[in-house]
Amino acid sequence: MACSTRDSTTSEHSLDIMKLFYTLIFLSSLAPAAFAREESILARVTSYWAGEGPKYASTGRRLCAGHCAVDPKRIPFGSKVVFPDRACTAVDTGPAVISRKAARLCGRTASQLKAIVVDRFFETKREAMAWTNAHPHFMTLQVVWPGSHPEPSDL
Repeated sequence: MACSTRDSTTSEHSLDIMKLFYTLIFLSSLAPAAFAREESILARVTSYWAGEGPKYASTGRRLCAGHCAVDPKRIPFGSKVVFPDRACTAVDTGPAVISRKAARLCGRTASQLKAIVVDRFFETKREAMAWTNAHPHFMTLQVVWPGSHPEPSDL
């Protein structure tokens, strides 16, 4: 039996459609990673505690351990900021954080002078001071924007 031209063309067309289908499946599996917003950033990390200021963040949420203050132009509220010991949620801001005062005052290198400031909240002054003394002033933090997937879990 001889194969007709029509049968050959039909099978090539089917093969092309199947290749296109598999290509689309593969690309769609990569899409969430392409649209996730996650970055590592150098930060001057400072700390504050409950007795030092208001009990509510600038977003209206009651402050608790696991919250931090950021410049919302650089890190949107609701983002997860991953520290070496846990992930915190960005819910607050302040003038010293936005002006990067702490980075400008104690930075020694060009990258430290340009670093953002993240102010981590603690329930007590003792916890804040213990954490601050046990960690470097500058560290690279991972920031996961709200709605990105996957989000880091609290350590």
